[in-house]
Amino acid sequence: METISESIEKFADKIEKASSMGLKLELSQKQFDRIFVIGMGASGFMGDLLKAYLAELGSRIEVIPIKDYNIPEFMDSRSLVFVVSYSGNTEETIYAYKLAKVKAGRAIAVTSGGKLEKECMSSGTPVIKIPEGMKPRAAFPYLFFPVVNTLINSGLIKAEVNYRSIISALRIMGLREKADELSEKMLTKTPLIYASSRFYPVALRWKQAINENANTHAFCNILPEMNHNEIMAFAKETDDFMAVMLGDEADFSKIRKRISITEDITRKSCETTEIVLKGDDYLTKVFSAIYIGDLTSYLLAQKYNISPDDTQIIEGIKDKLKKTG
Repeated sequence: METISESIEKFADKIEKASSMGLKLELSQKQFDRIFVIGMGASGFMGDLLKAYLAELGSRIEVIPIKDYNIPEFMDSRSLVFVVSYSGNTEETIYAYKLAKVKAGRAIAVTSGGKLEKECMSSGTPVIKIPEGMKPRAAFPYLFFPVVNTLINSGLIKAEVNYRSIISALRIMGLREKADELSEKMLTKTPLIYASSRFYPVALRWKQAINENANTHAFCNILPEMNHNEIMAFAKETDDFMAVMLGDEADFSKIRKRISITEDITRKSCETTEIVLKGDDYLTKVFSAIYIGDLTSYLLAQKYNISPDDTQIIEGIKDKLKKTG
């Protein structure tokens, strides 16, 4: 099993390999009103990013992530469903897939194998098979890009992914230094990560990576919503938290103003830093920021003397569920 350290080192290589996946699968039905993404954890996060990406493209197709056993009643024949489970054994995902394959117009699975692959083979559901031997959170490029390639290849979205730009941005010097600086500042503090709706999936990924790799609480929220409630928590000074603002010069002007004003407020309360997302396009900015967040969480785990590969609590929950039926 590949370690988290090895996975982070190979992040750019995985994107390069994933860039050629999903190109042979073309959907015959062109009219879909909604795309549902069924998945949990890193597999479910794929749906969050796909939703933001299609919104960035101006697509009229609504993306609805499902992170549960059940599916919405309004799923119908004009719904396209991606069933995503890296291991292929995620209980909630398999249960929801069995419901969705009856109602949806088309279902496609993304998995490395397991029970899901067997279920799909018996039901005639196409499978995008991805490499085995990784932690699910480390396989994210294989979960996301084959789906995007399928949508582009089928004419459901009009886009061209600049893989060269993404990979080049990840291989430049300086990202590790930024992550090391961030992890040092986060030490003994609870990170609070904020972003606009365009980059909320990045904030969510940072939260999840810090939770899982560093065994540390972290929380995220969206601007401008947090200006209407959570901002009041910064009325007093504290050493317990660190605010991280994820900003982009291409954000809506009023959002940029809100980030600046919010940062002035949080600095008076706790440690605060702003990360300006950089890149030639949206996905380059997203994946550069994801890489920094993943690396920060790994370095934070090292500073806490914690193994980022240990997921005993998560596996323990699964074992107890199996025993109780």
